[in-house]
Amino acid sequence: MAEFILMLTRNDVTVPDARELLEQVLLTDARHIGFKDVGLPFEQMLALTKAIQQAGRSVHLEVVSLTEEDELRSARAGLDLGVDYLIGGTQWRQVSDMIAGANIRYFPYVGEIIGHPARLGGNADRMVREAEAMGEAVDGINLLAFRHQEIDGLKLLREVAAKVSKPVICAGSIDTTTRIADVADAGAWGFTVGKAALDGVFNNDPALTVQINTILAAAAQAAETRATAI
Repeated sequence: MAEFILMLTRNDVTVPDARELLEQVLLTDARHIGFKDVGLPFEQMLALTKAIQQAGRSVHLEVVSLTEEDELRSARAGLDLGVDYLIGGTQWRQVSDMIAGANIRYFPYVGEIIGHPARLGGNADRMVREAEAMGEAVDGINLLAFRHQEIDGLKLLREVAAKVSKPVICAGSIDTTTRIADVADAGAWGFTVGKAALDGVFNNDPALTVQINTILAAAAQAAETRATAI
């Protein structure tokens, strides 16, 4: 089953009421909960991290900073926070050295990351080569498949996931249960949903718990369908 990562974010920024929203998230079975490296001061990110982990869930910090200096500062913050997953960013050589020995799984971006909110450039061959070059320095890759400027996102995800031996997180612009099924079928290890869940697009009931349960059910159904087809 593709892992659902609920992001307490909107437009690549952590929402100011993330801590309050977390109380609703924890009423569901969502196991992976994340936020971005921009939007909250460190002390609030620390409180959020502790609350998620104390509830027995995993914390994902997604790095969307654009400069090398800011990205390394964010990676250091992730280390200091003690997050479980560090996802995003492009400075994988420096970051993998920084977090070596820490119990953090690392999934950097592949491809050309453009602007904020992030868009994706580059072709599948480039992304596969980048993933191969990372070797054992990373645990997987983060692919902004549906934010590509020119290539169909599902086609891109299928090609990259088929050629990369590492787990692939598909991040960004997943906003229908059909797309969840497609992402799972394409071989993604996990997928992120933020704004779409917070804005209530998955169900007529805008309650965040209902949104999350709808997404979890769609992921489970996709896993069952895939298992039956194999």
